[in-house]
Amino acid sequence: MSQLQVKVISKTEEAEDIASFELAGVDGKALPPFSAGSHIDVHIRDGLIRQYSLCNPPHESHRYQIGVLRDANSRGGSVAMHGDIRVGDVLTISEPRNHFPLTQAKRSLLLAGGIGVTPILCMAERLAATGADFVMHYCARSPERTAFRDRIAASAFADRVVYHYDSGADEQKLKLAQMIATPDADTHIYVCGPGGFIDHVVNTAKEKGWPSAQVHLEYFGAAPIETDGDAPFDVKIASSGKVFTIPAGETVIKILADNGVDIPVSCEQGVCGTCLTRVLEGVPDHRDLYLTDEERAANDQFTPCCSRAKSALLVLDV
Repeated sequence: MSQLQVKVISKTEEAEDIASFELAGVDGKALPPFSAGSHIDVHIRDGLIRQYSLCNPPHESHRYQIGVLRDANSRGGSVAMHGDIRVGDVLTISEPRNHFPLTQAKRSLLLAGGIGVTPILCMAERLAATGADFVMHYCARSPERTAFRDRIAASAFADRVVYHYDSGADEQKLKLAQMIATPDADTHIYVCGPGGFIDHVVNTAKEKGWPSAQVHLEYFGAAPIETDGDAPFDVKIASSGKVFTIPAGETVIKILADNGVDIPVSCEQGVCGTCLTRVLEGVPDHRDLYLTDEERAANDQFTPCCSRAKSALLVLDV
C-alpha cells in the first residue's frame, strides 16, 4: 500500500485523555480522498504502527484528522502519540482504507462508545451532508471524557446527537434493548467502541432478531487472549516448502519474521486485517476480530499476528 508523508499541523486536547491531530500533506497538495469509516496506518516510530479512524468530514482533501485516546494499557502507540508527537513533526501514514463503510439505507442508527466516536462522527458528517435520516448516540464515562462536544454542538446535526454518561442519572443512560426492540428492514446499525460495548450491541441486536447484515461494527482493540492452553504447531510455507515450529507463547508473524519470511503486519491484535493470509491446508484457531463468522468457518484464511492452529500443521500461501 502506498505511503504518504504528512505534517502535524495541530494537536488539540479534545477531552480528558483524548487528543486530536490534524495532518496535512508536506507538499501542500490535496490528500487522497476517503469515505466515512476509513482509517489510516500511522508509523509512529520504527516498527510501531497503529490504526486511527479519520474523523473529519469526508469531503475534505486538505487534511486528515484523527483522535487518539491515551490508554493506560497501551502497547506504546497512544502513549507515544500523546507524549512524543508535536506540531511540525512529519509522519509516515498509509493511504486511507475502509473496512467499516456506510451502506445505503433509509435510516441509520449510529452508536459510539468512548473513542469509538471517531468513525461514527465522520459517518454523521456524511449522512448529514446527504440529507439522510439518522440519529447518533454517544456513550462516554462523563462529560469531561467526551471528545468533540464543541464541534458537534456547532454542527448541522447537533439535534440528532444524544449523549449518555456512565456517571449520569439512570434515565439518561442508553436503553439499547428498548431502542432496537423491533427489527426494521430499513434501518442499519453502526457501532464502534470498546469490545464490551460492541459485544453488548451485537448480542442485543441478535436477541431482538436483527439480521447480522444490518449490524456493522469496528473494534479498536482486542481483549487479552488466554494462552495457557496453547500448544506448539507447525507452519509450512508453500512457496519454499520450509517448515517452522510455532511455540506456545509466540506468534506466527514473529517466528516467520525471525526466519526471513515477511508478511505485512500492523495492529498485531487481529483487528485491522493487514496480515490476512490464505491457508491452503490445516485448520486455523481464529482469534481475530476481523473475519466474519462465515469467513472463519471457511478456514481458508487467518490472521497470523494472533491466531494459531487447531491442526498440527498449517500450509500458508506465502
